[in-house]
Parts: sequence; structure tokens; C-alpha cells
Amino acid sequence: MSSSPARPAVAIVGGGISGLAAAFFLRDRGLDVTVLEGAARLGGKLAVSEVAGVAVDEGAEALLARRPEGTDLIGAAGLAGELVHPGTTAAAIWTRDRVRPLPRRQLMGVPADLDELERSGILSDAGLARAREDLRLPPTPRDGDVAVASYVGARFGREVVDRLVDPLLGGVYAGRSDELSFEATLGGLAQASRRYGSLAEAAASLLPPPGAPPSGPVFTTLSGGLGTLPPAVAARSGATVRTGAMVRELARTVRADGEADGGWRLTVGPTRAPERLDADAVILAVPARPAGRLLAGLPGAGAAAAALGEIGYASMAVVTLAYPDGAFPCPPEGSGYLVPAVDGRAVKAVTFSTVKWPHLRGALPPALPPNPHLRARGGGLEIVRCSVGRVGEEALLQADDAELAGIAAADLAAATGVRGAPAATRVTRWGGALPQYTVGHAARVARIRAAVATQPGLAVCGAAYDGIGIPACIASARAAADQVLAYLRSRDARPARAGQPSVGQ
Repeated sequence: MSSSPARPAVAIVGGGISGLAAAFFLRDRGLDVTVLEGAARLGGKLAVSEVAGVAVDEGAEALLARRPEGTDLIGAAGLAGELVHPGTTAAAIWTRDRVRPLPRRQLMGVPADLDELERSGILSDAGLARAREDLRLPPTPRDGDVAVASYVGARFGREVVDRLVDPLLGGVYAGRSDELSFEATLGGLAQASRRYGSLAEAAASLLPPPGAPPSGPVFTTLSGGLGTLPPAVAARSGATVRTGAMVRELARTVRADGEADGGWRLTVGPTRAPERLDADAVILAVPARPAGRLLAGLPGAGAAAAALGEIGYASMAVVTLAYPDGAFPCPPEGSGYLVPAVDGRAVKAVTFSTVKWPHLRGALPPALPPNPHLRARGGGLEIVRCSVGRVGEEALLQADDAELAGIAAADLAAATGVRGAPAATRVTRWGGALPQYTVGHAARVARIRAAVATQPGLAVCGAAYDGIGIPACIASARAAADQVLAYLRSRDARPARAGQPSVGQ
């Protein structure tokens, strides 16, 4: 009796949501899938921990409900019953010494209703007058990709850029609109702008008509935090998942005659005790620069490595503050507020978590840690998330945790009048967390994919390519999984490697 052939092996480098989703999409395909994560835990930028006894996300805390990739994966991972929706999505801008309502009819800060913008009070009279010129100006020529600030500023003037567009883009990318790509960050609007002379009209064409009933929640999360998603996806994937397994080198396997045989060899672990892991296909689900370093030594992959090295990243921190009930002179309203960089504040965005996510109030523990403030107020809490750090503000993030929490609390007090120190704090630092989609990003990604396509059995996915939100990362993971499956189906039949690690010399 002959033994059955070994199952094809796939190695996935990176255990964030992209890598784990790729493993999930490869389940039940007759493959041996191994996920290799260099850090001590899974999840990448999705993590959850307690603040004053309440589980609160440390990284991403919401996903777009209107893109199905995220909610579909949540359902497939068995967590559909834990989906919850925000109590409010009304937001504000803290600018010109007041917290002012963010216009609802806007697209990433680009106004679709200039009368509503006037009522918000966000712009000065001069800034508003300049913004209204968009309706009268001739079409703005655009040859290829341009910076968001360049095009939007040409239509509405600089004040719209500084007080509306920049804070919204800064909240997503921690970047600056003077550098971010119009085509890559506002792709739908970039396309619509070619059909309309007015950018306000182009934005309006992408929004529901005024007065239209809501079509469902824009955002959703999980009752236990989005940080609970990665372990659930990992468990349902059936893959072998390893943490603390840093991949240091990627190479082609070779036959005895020295010719490449189409397989892959990964070097895992420290140089003093490396492991060699052989695989039939590899998915790189790591940030751009680590991916570029792994590709740099591959013949024919130099163009991909160079383009990956051009993608910069921004660092930021999330400071979570828990205040006793009554600390705010007026109860927080709305989901939070954004802060324009031109106003010179350290905090760029604030989320009133217990207002935005009412389920967090129900999660308050019956017995909180001993704290005189909490006892005096009967144990209630207002939980607030403050985002700190934009491109070019790395020096700010060098402050220690206590100082950073103090800076965030001071900014919050200036905006809201909150009294006293927070009862509990948590500082989470995300170094090099957010890829910067600078001008030319789409062409850069096209070069990466063209070069990767010359490497049979190799695929890339993650936030560096087509979007940094969770649904976009999941869509990227599915495309990479499909690419690997197509390769494995089409290759010539030959003995497959078992994909088991061996000790190197």
C-alpha cells in the first residue's frame, strides 16, 4: 500500500487580522496552513484590555457595517450575536475655541451642503465665502494623482482643508492632507469629481438625498471589543498558529542540481537557533517595510521591495481615561470630536466611548477597584478615548505614560470642562501603525503587485495596499488566499513538502 502524498503547505507571515483572515479563507481546502507571528500575541492593531474593570479596545474600536467583509467574517467566526451598534454617530470639531457640530452632509470633511457648513460655525466668514466659490469656479484640471490638500484647497480654499478635511483624514491615517493621495484616500470622490465641476456637487452625488431615511448603522463593533475577533478567527481557521515566530528570511527552495523547484523556505527565529520551514506557497501579511526586507533577497522581486520601502508609516497612541460620573459639568453628547492640527493641540481625536457604545455602561462591574472618586459617585464611569500623534509628531510620543495621559486629560478639560483627574488611565502605543497613502500610492501598489506576480506561489495582503480599515484588510486577505489557491491548482503535479520546521545549521 502506498502512502498518501503530503498535503500542500502554505505559510502566512503575520498574525494580524489580514493574516488570520487569509488562513480562514484557506480552511477546508486540503492544505496545511501555518501562521507565523513575530510578536507575543495575535491580532496586530486589534487588542482589548480592561480599564477600571471594563473591556475597552486598545486599537481599532469600530468597523464599517456597510462593507460586508467585516461582518461576514464576524458571523463566520461565530460572533454575529455579539455585534452591537453605536448609540449615536453625531460628531463634532473642536476648533476656533468651541466644540462645533460636524456637518452630516460631508464626505471625509469635503462639504456637500455649504449652508449646513455655515450653520456649524467651523469656518470663519472669510473661509466660508471662499468655500462657496467652489460652486462658481470652472473645473479644476487634474493630470494624474495629486495631494488631497492641493485639489480640495483649489476648490474650497485652505480653511476647509485645515478645519475639516485634515482632521478627518488625520483621524483615519494620522497623516496630513498635504501629502496624502486624493485618488487613494478619497477614491470615490476623485472619480465623481471628474463628472462634476463643483466638488460639493460631486460629494453630494455620493451621499443619500437630504431627508432620506437611514439605511442602517454606518459602524458596528463587538460587545467584548474588536480585540476578541482575531482569536476567534484563528480558532475557526484550523491553521497552526505560532506567536513569537519572527520570519527573518524568505528564499526559494532548490533541487540538488541548484535549480529552484518552485517551493519556498522561511527562516524563523533567532540567528543562534534558526528554524527552516518549507512551504509550497507564502502569503506576506506584514507591514510594507518588513515585507520589503523579506523580498529584497529574491531574484526578480527588487521592484516590489523598493516600492514597499517607499510606504511610510505614522505612529500614534491611544490614551483611555475613565472619569467618575459627575466629573463632566455637562454630560458628553455625541460620539466625540476631532481636532484640527492647525489649532496646535496634542490630542487629534476624542471618543466618548460610553456614549458612543451604550453597551459599555452595561458592562460596568458591580464592584470597582477601591477609589475615593468612584465611591463618592456610586461607581459610575465615563470612558473616553483620546488619540495622540500625527506624522511628524514623533517627539510627542516620547513622553512617558503618565505624562501622555496628563497631556490628554488637560486637552480634554480645555474642550469639555471635565473636573479632576481621571480615576483610571491606560496608554497604548502603536509605533509605525498606520501606512501613509501618499501621492502615487495606487501606482506604487501596482508596481508591487506586478513584481510579486513574477514569484509563483507568493501573495501579499494587509493595510498597506487597498485600505486600512478592517473590511479592506479582510478583502485583501481573501484576494491573497484566492491567488495562492489558483497557483496550487495550476502548478504541475509533484510531491509536496510537509511544511514541517527543521533545525538549521
